Amino acid sequence: MNTVVSADGTTIAYSRVGQGPALVLVDGAMCYRGQGPNDALAAALADRFTVYTYDRRGRGESTDTGPYSVDREIEDLAAVIKETGGEVSLYGISSGAALALEAAHRGLAVRRLAVYEPPFVVDGTRPPVPADYPERATAAVENGRPGDAIKMFMTEAVGLPGWMATMMRLMPAWPKLKRVAHTLRYDAEIMDGNQAGRPLPEGRWSGIAVPVLVADGGKSPQWMRNGVAALAAQLGTTVRTLDGQTHMVKTKVLAPVLVGFFAQ
Repeated sequence: MNTVVSADGTTIAYSRVGQGPALVLVDGAMCYRGQGPNDALAAALADRFTVYTYDRRGRGESTDTGPYSVDREIEDLAAVIKETGGEVSLYGISSGAALALEAAHRGLAVRRLAVYEPPFVVDGTRPPVPADYPERATAAVENGRPGDAIKMFMTEAVGLPGWMATMMRLMPAWPKLKRVAHTLRYDAEIMDGNQAGRPLPEGRWSGIAVPVLVADGGKSPQWMRNGVAALAAQLGTTVRTLDGQTHMVKTKVLAPVLVGFFAQ
């Protein structure tokens, strides 16, 4: 296992595959190495890049140090980037996209940035994520009910029907999800209030001075695509829509798009 030590002493586990310019992939909520889409994506990109995947704090083989703040996650990512030896290309998906945006905004050593569907809720096309969701999810975990926290996330943040969230308890991955349920609050903080059904704050990512690819799926829900469009407008770019894709984007569709962008 490869590790780096973050500024507050947290151990961050990472993997490295391939050869070429450095590329770091950032997972979304409850995902980590071995549990999420970025392992397959790393393998697909390894013939062109040296690809780094890592377990965000509190997940997989990484440790955790309280109290949590978004600053600590930025420091974790900075430690991984430093390990690459220089400037990196950076890709984030879902709430990991919001983390990647924040990292570039704060001036980490990023040469190009790609994000796929950060789940911003910017209008009334779906109910906003309740303001007290992070506190209720945290209380559920602290009271020994991590499954309830996951159901809150799936219904209130993701927008799945209740019956679908309940069925998830039958999935083989359910025990792994429960082990990282405490990190749901981390992702809620990373979203920075941008799931409340209001327009994105003007100039929110004004510190980003590198080329950015903003992508979504043609079959994703309208609320998510509206949030992606709002982000692209702020960044002065256009949205690259992947036809036929949803939030669970297929590696074989996404990988060539990232190669084309990062190889420039």
